[in-house]
Amino acid sequence: MNRRIGVIPQMSSIESILDEAKHQERTVLTYEESRKVMKLAGIPLNKMKVANNLEESILKAKEVGYPVALKIISEDVIHKSDSGGVRVGIKSDDELSKSYEEMLTSVLSFYPDAKIEGVSVEEMVSGVELLIGTSTDEQFGKMIAFGIGGVFVEVYKDVSFRLIPVTSKDIQNMIDEIKGKTMFGGFRGMPKVNLDELTSMILTISKLIEKYPIIREMDLNPVVATESGLRVIDARIILEQKED
Repeated sequence: MNRRIGVIPQMSSIESILDEAKHQERTVLTYEESRKVMKLAGIPLNKMKVANNLEESILKAKEVGYPVALKIISEDVIHKSDSGGVRVGIKSDDELSKSYEEMLTSVLSFYPDAKIEGVSVEEMVSGVELLIGTSTDEQFGKMIAFGIGGVFVEVYKDVSFRLIPVTSKDIQNMIDEIKGKTMFGGFRGMPKVNLDELTSMILTISKLIEKYPIIREMDLNPVVATESGLRVIDARIILEQKED
């Protein structure tokens, strides 16, 4: 069964992305929009191609290179992993075909009215999983978080927070506060975390929130420290309802 899904529009600037969302009275950016904001801000991402049907997914997987991950793209699907909207370690066209149909069936069983905007075919990367996030506190304002990421973030809760804007010294202190920071030095053969690159990324996110305070929340999880550097694998951005 070949299910076709909607085409995602191209975007040229961070301002145009935010303006389009405001024009449509949306507070949640799509997955593609969130990744585009990251790319335009100079944040490194894993390779990703968007497909609108099964045939396109197979072609995009060949471009990215197996093994790949497959993810549903829909602003209506809040918990992608919990609803079966993420498939990883796909090694062949046959595996992708099966994963594609199973993923759509599973997601639509959890979210029957979801508008499916696309599927992403993504490069699989491995390394130390981190998180970088921002939030808006009603009393203190914009805050930034850094810590151990991945699927167990809510279990470990190994995260440090600071008010925005942050300095390089603030970031060093945040890193020092992480209980699992021994992983950053190449623990048991894992890639070392480039702390200079990490500091630069956190500073960039802090400056992005300063420039665009309409961004209420940002969740980059995981940010994977690979042998070749940091890569943001998943991004989610939520906007304020009204710009101050």
